[in-house]
This record gives sequence, C-alpha cells and structure tokens, in this order.
Amino acid sequence: MHLEEENVVQLSGADIQQEDRSVVLANIDFEVAKGEFLYLVGQTGSGKSSLLKTLYADLPLLKGTGQVAGFSFPIKSKSQIPKLRRKLGIIFQDFQLLYDRTVYENLNFVLKATGWSDSQKRRNRISEVLMRVGIEFATAKMPHQLSGGEQQRVAIARALLNEPQLLIADEPTGNLDPETGQGIVQTFRQINQFGTAVILATHSMGLIEKYPAHTIVCKAGRLVDSRKG
Repeated sequence: MHLEEENVVQLSGADIQQEDRSVVLANIDFEVAKGEFLYLVGQTGSGKSSLLKTLYADLPLLKGTGQVAGFSFPIKSKSQIPKLRRKLGIIFQDFQLLYDRTVYENLNFVLKATGWSDSQKRRNRISEVLMRVGIEFATAKMPHQLSGGEQQRVAIARALLNEPQLLIADEPTGNLDPETGQGIVQTFRQINQFGTAVILATHSMGLIEKYPAHTIVCKAGRLVDSRKG
C-alpha cells in the first residue's frame, strides 16, 4: 500500500503561510494516518490555525506537495474546494451556527446544500448525528437556548453529517469552561473510535495530559513530533 493511501493527510516539503503570505512553518512534512487522533499545539501565532486552514484550502499551499482526503495539493482548481470540504468536518471555537434557525434547521440547511434531496433521509441523518453527540433533545431549540457546550456539540453534529474522513477542530474548547471542554474532547475521542481521523488544535495542556494522544507542536517555524522527541 502506498503511504498516501494509509494517510488521510500527507504534506511534504510544505511552506505554511499566513493570510499576509508570511511563512510561519517552513519546509514541513506532516501526515495524519487514517483513523488517527492527533493534537496540534503551539503558542498563538505559531502556525496551528494556518496549517489547518491550508488543509481545508482556506489558505493556498504555495510550496510543497501532498494530499488531503484523496485530493492532491496544491489544489489546481477552485472547483475542487467544495468537493474536498465534503470529505472534511470543520469545527471552530465560535461555533458558527445560524442563530435565526433551530438546531434542526441548521443541520437541514447543510444537508440540502450538499445534495440530500430526500427529506426523510435528512430527518434520519439529523437524528443520528444529534444522538451521536448526546443532544438529541435539542432538535427544536434555537442556539441561544443552549449552553456553550451544547452549541459546540451542534457544531460537531453538523460536521459529522456527511460522514467525513477527517474532523478538523480549531480550538473547539477555547470558549468553554474546563469541565465542559473535557466533555467535548471525550466526544471527539468517541467519534475517533468509529474510525474518523481527528486533528484537534488546542492551547490546553491539561486536556492533553488527561486524554493523551499523538501530539505535534508548532514551534519556531517547524513541527515537533511527540513520538520522535
């Protein structure tokens, strides 16, 4: 089996750039195995978010090669980006829910936009993902009626709708209290046990100590792998 077939992410000789095109990580090799759980850590400005944005093609890869979820990098055509993102689930610190719609309507909007034409199948899928993250009671609620942790679970459910190969979570516990944050990490670990790869960027070393896993540190323009010292 080729290495790229074993990995959901494979970057070689890559420069990771910020929005202003300044290089924040230089000539890096980065891989995530299928079904792996990986923490990405580092100080603010160290390149964590820029690396994640590169993986879901919000920032271009201008130097280096690789693949994400079977899509070759650098992306040759903008038309490939929506197709790539359907293979990914992306979760942010600030939830990014539609606050004028119920939880059901938030998720139904995504399914309609990604080609689910059968309304019964949409209802079934929404029930499945809400149950999977433990908030099946929230279907008819508006986001403002939910706690921060519950809103983040809705965001995770949304990311799971199209059965992604990879979940990318950028500081998903950053706006939550420590206990709630632990519950969110437990949810990601449970999802990972079903075979979905997870990259979780975090500032919280306490979470990593409580739920240890493979860790990559962004530091001084390079990546430091916990497995290699």
